[in-house]
Amino acid sequence: MTQKPSAADIRQAKIDNAKMRDRDLATKLGISEAELVAAHVGSRDGETITRINPHPDQLMPLVSKLGEVMALTRNISAVHERVGTYGEYRSGPHAAMVLGHEIDLRIFPKHWVHGFAIDQVTENGTRRTLQIFDAAGDAVHKIFMRENSNHDAWVEVVAELTLDDQSEGVETVEATPVEPAKQNPAKRDILLEEWGKMTDTHQFMRLTSKLGMNRLGAYREVAGEKWVRPLAISAVETLINKVSEAGQRTILFVGNPGNIQIHWGRLDNIKNMGPWVNVLDERFDLHLRNDHVAEVYAVEKPTKRGPAISLECFDARGMTIMQIFGMRDPKNDNDDLAQWHQLIADLPDLNVEEVSA
Repeated sequence: MTQKPSAADIRQAKIDNAKMRDRDLATKLGISEAELVAAHVGSRDGETITRINPHPDQLMPLVSKLGEVMALTRNISAVHERVGTYGEYRSGPHAAMVLGHEIDLRIFPKHWVHGFAIDQVTENGTRRTLQIFDAAGDAVHKIFMRENSNHDAWVEVVAELTLDDQSEGVETVEATPVEPAKQNPAKRDILLEEWGKMTDTHQFMRLTSKLGMNRLGAYREVAGEKWVRPLAISAVETLINKVSEAGQRTILFVGNPGNIQIHWGRLDNIKNMGPWVNVLDERFDLHLRNDHVAEVYAVEKPTKRGPAISLECFDARGMTIMQIFGMRDPKNDNDDLAQWHQLIADLPDLNVEEVSA
């Protein structure tokens, strides 16, 4: 087993690779991002890094004092950045929520294990962030102060969250592998029957769990039936561009095991750069590694308000990269999402891509 670099070695590597993103440098060093940050705990060279209480019950009620900030949640294939103010927080032992039109989170507290407040003087001014990591040292959620944030509240918030332990370094565990698709052919008919009886999208995960499946496994099990249509890989980029052209509002989910971040609204300014498909709007950015997409499905789930139709994409391991639903026009009570449904219907099927390949 290769020995990990010492805290001093990590700090020197950071100096030697000053322009490299933390995530990329951590990968280069063979450590987690949390270990990279923890090696810098303390004050030195215009930077102060403080260990903080990472639990959302302590963190979220205080973060609202910071005013307008940028919330960032990512997985290995997508980054979701949303500008706004943290609003109502609802605690729960297994799942918690931040509710708001701009910053909307579904939190799984057991994964909020390590927390840091980072205060840096850079050539572009002061940069302040709160960063949360899971037990493996992977980023769960980050909060970035902006120019118009309440910087007067920063010291108070950090002081209230500061832990007694301010030692260098952090202990991490092996990351839990992504669960591959779980199918159960013996329960396929029951899945189809119960699927048609759903009245709320949240019933889906309970249904699949009861039948010994997971999300991707269920989609594969009934692919080609009424509820699930396999799509070409190109459908993801196509939909993002078509949504922009049509001015269609969306509900867009990006998450990791510890947090899901939700965007409500339009996707206007689309820029493709190499493998990245980017949405670069005034208060929302999405960065998607399109080359990581291995499976794409159009999925319909019955609800009391009508069908909830989504595009959902997965990587080669079976990890959910992103989900996109149509959003009703808040100014139009009669919006039946017909435009959204047509955008999904027009997407290329998987076999179209196979034939043209």
